[in-house]
Amino acid sequence: MACILLYSRVAPSSYRHTRTCVCIFSISLSLSYICYCLLFSSDAIMQKPSDPTQNCLRLRSDGGKKLQQKSPYCTLPLDARATREISLHEANQSNASVNHNTVRNFTSDRPTTNNLGSGKFGNKKLPNAIIVGVKKGGTRAVLEFIRIHPDVRAVGTETHFFDRNYDRGLDWYRCLMPRTMESQITMEKTPSYFVTRETPRRISAMSRDTKLIVVVRDPVTRVISDYTQTLSKTPDIPSFQDLAFQNQSLGLVDTSWNAIRIGMYALHLENWLRYFPLSQIHFVNGERLITDPAGELARVQDFLGLKRIVTDKHFYFNRTKGFPCLKKPESSSSPRCLGKSKGRTHIQIDHDTIEQLRDFYRPYNVKFYEMVGQDFRWE
Repeated sequence: MACILLYSRVAPSSYRHTRTCVCIFSISLSLSYICYCLLFSSDAIMQKPSDPTQNCLRLRSDGGKKLQQKSPYCTLPLDARATREISLHEANQSNASVNHNTVRNFTSDRPTTNNLGSGKFGNKKLPNAIIVGVKKGGTRAVLEFIRIHPDVRAVGTETHFFDRNYDRGLDWYRCLMPRTMESQITMEKTPSYFVTRETPRRISAMSRDTKLIVVVRDPVTRVISDYTQTLSKTPDIPSFQDLAFQNQSLGLVDTSWNAIRIGMYALHLENWLRYFPLSQIHFVNGERLITDPAGELARVQDFLGLKRIVTDKHFYFNRTKGFPCLKKPESSSSPRCLGKSKGRTHIQIDHDTIEQLRDFYRPYNVKFYEMVGQDFRWE
């Protein structure tokens, strides 16, 4: 203001007017600069407020414990959601360093969307029921048919725990199981269990209440089916007769060939009855499974204590495969049949060879009928 008064006295009016404008403009510019400095000199004023929980999460994921301890962000308590996110992140980080042999430790403890919070999504449990045999008897069909039932959850692949992976422990075995609710039954199937000597004792050690399912069929038909499958994978194997007989002209069957030995059902059942009562073993008729799948599945459901939900409305007979298939479910555009290996045409075996095998198996069959109280009419 002093500047304005001074020039008003000594300068012409037009000149004074110009200088006054310049002075006012300078003052305005100075005031603007001061305001700018006040507004932008402090990060605390201009920085966008951030969520301390998110900063803590970022620090833990990026810098580990030391960075977290130095950070003021992590002095605040985390809410439940952030805690879950941190746990998930750390679990995923640890997953990268876990090798295949220790997968059981990671799988059982790692949080997932299925087991966060309460157990309403189910838990992994040891099986209540196991399909233990026999190979080429129809075990895959029974498993696929029974898993239609809403109260049954089953492992899709053969675990081979009790015959090949027993040293991995029950925790590893449990991790292979699907999640089930309390009202559901957990199942698995591995046909080689029936003929493995150690398996009955091992399953009994897990639980004496385990229910066992054995699918049996005419042992002569079974051994031919077994050989047909092997031949499809290994075309250069010896002939069926060479493998089945020590001396065919004398009718001496080679029981060291596993395909022959599997069909000696009475021999294997004796071992199982040392550890389980007959009431805990259900025998599915493999021949009747093809002609009347609903009837056989009704008996399986009864044995497992399930309501009869799987009925004849679920099946139709596929004439091409010569085997029953599941009718088209609502969620699928086509019926569900078993794989290409099911219903495969057997190789042709001459009549004399078949009769020799029937003579061999006859005493084992009769004893088996007596043991289970059921005549399968394989003669």
